[in-house]
Amino acid sequence: VTEKLHIDFINNFNKRCKQLLLSHYSLESRVKETVHKAFWDNLKEQLSKVPPDYSHAVKLLQEIKETLLALLLPRQTRLKSQIEEALDIELIKQEAEHGALNIPNLTTYILGTMAMLCAPIRDEEIQSLRIMADPVHLLRWIFRVLNLMKMDMVNFTIQSLRPHLLEHSVQYERKKFQELLNKLPDSLTYTTDWLRKAVTKASNSDLLPSSSTSGTNGPPVSTCPISAGKVSFIHSPTAVLNQAYMDLLDWEPGTEHYPETMLMDKARLHALQGEVNRLVIIASVLLVSSNICGNELFSSSGGGNRLKRVIKALLEENALMDISNQICMEVDAIFNQLGYPALSTDKATSLKGQLRNLGDKNNAVRVLIEQRIQTFLRHCLYPGGQNAKNLLQGLNPIQEEVLEIGQRFGSLIHHNRQVFGPYYSEILKKLLLPGGKSETGKVSS
Repeated sequence: VTEKLHIDFINNFNKRCKQLLLSHYSLESRVKETVHKAFWDNLKEQLSKVPPDYSHAVKLLQEIKETLLALLLPRQTRLKSQIEEALDIELIKQEAEHGALNIPNLTTYILGTMAMLCAPIRDEEIQSLRIMADPVHLLRWIFRVLNLMKMDMVNFTIQSLRPHLLEHSVQYERKKFQELLNKLPDSLTYTTDWLRKAVTKASNSDLLPSSSTSGTNGPPVSTCPISAGKVSFIHSPTAVLNQAYMDLLDWEPGTEHYPETMLMDKARLHALQGEVNRLVIIASVLLVSSNICGNELFSSSGGGNRLKRVIKALLEENALMDISNQICMEVDAIFNQLGYPALSTDKATSLKGQLRNLGDKNNAVRVLIEQRIQTFLRHCLYPGGQNAKNLLQGLNPIQEEVLEIGQRFGSLIHHNRQVFGPYYSEILKKLLLPGGKSETGKVSS
């Protein structure tokens, strides 16, 4: 079991849930609902007889008992004995045959046991069951809540095992990759090129006169001469590796070979890259619209969210150059709804022109938004970096989406770093330092 398999499982589960929702009114769904209704109607009819027929009720009580026992932990032997005694099916059958079965007393015990075993989130639901007088309705809802409790137990088990599964995943993936390296010793060529470019980028960005070498604040650095009178400051291997990870969000498909250590994450990173690019455009359009149209557009109830939804829909079908007219029409519609006058001709012309200019990747607004998003995503690569919401200043309209992408990006990179960290450390030692020997040459995870 790996982190990737876990993510795929969740995605497939969500997809299946959507399919079930779409098929809610399908023939199969209606047949199933009809059968269930017939079962509970039959139970109600049996219990209404004189004397009552408890045959179905006994089977239900046996299922409830088995479910309660399945929810117990191995150490809960005393509670297991109590349930076995209180819900003795042989005794219940004898009471049913003599017409002495007391369903209210049994359901009272069942609800008390459920209250002890359930998660706090189910307390309110169980309290609502205590006031139900109809035994058929009560039994039906007991089954529904028990099913929820089983799901709670599964989720709790997954969360408890997750650290162990991930640790096993890291060891397993590293072992398989090492087996590949043993067969193909030169299998890290593209990874080395990827890291070398990150080193070069960090070196160029940190090129400073030698007179500025003293009193430099920041992460640990190492130095290597570039030219007379100048020194290139190279951040710690961890910082260089983070730069390499960030470069993957600006990767041009088909232009270069993807790093071997990132191949399994390539599709997810490309998807994240696409989402980031869309958010840059959305935030840029919203910022331009706000600057030209005024804060009234966003201070109104739902005005900003409405415009954001429209922009998302338009970007899915049209190029940025084609949506400026539709954005202007939507702004006028929002203003009309709020009782404000429509945009003047000058403002409408200016808005359309600036929106079209956003098609240029070097547009100042677009560059600013992209830098802010990438700054936040870079911090997500460090422990606790996802809590740096102050870095999202000016990105309020898309803050929720950026936070979600940051969480996914940080988790994906953290797992990759855990698996391939030792290989990155060895490569970076050779790239950063003469002889490849240094105490600071280890990539932190």
